[in-house]
Amino acid sequence: MHPADRKYTTSHEWVRVDGAEAQVGITDYAQRQLGDVVFVELPEVGRRLRQGEAFGVIESVKAASDLFSPVSGEVVEVNETLRDRPQSVNADPYGTWMVRLRVDDPGELAGLLDAAQYAELVG
Repeated sequence: MHPADRKYTTSHEWVRVDGAEAQVGITDYAQRQLGDVVFVELPEVGRRLRQGEAFGVIESVKAASDLFSPVSGEVVEVNETLRDRPQSVNADPYGTWMVRLRVDDPGELAGLLDAAQYAELVG
């Protein structure tokens, strides 16, 4: 099931907001479609992202996919653990965040999917 404490994109990222900051990761559906994740490329701290902008790449034994920012903001932290243990995404996709952003416009969240809408999207 998809946690109800976050919002989802149609490109299969999740965002969980905590005050002025948000964690971003990929959904269980996305990691299952990718298969075994072998590499995650993440942005530099301080980079400014626009909603929908690619911020990194996730590679598996099957494919490589861009990662897209669910909201606009500044990267304040990246999950350094993923450099050495990218497979963490497969083991716990909802517990493994990729970047933390300082959110520019919380209003952008209104355009994202809630857990029930995302569940309907992925069937």
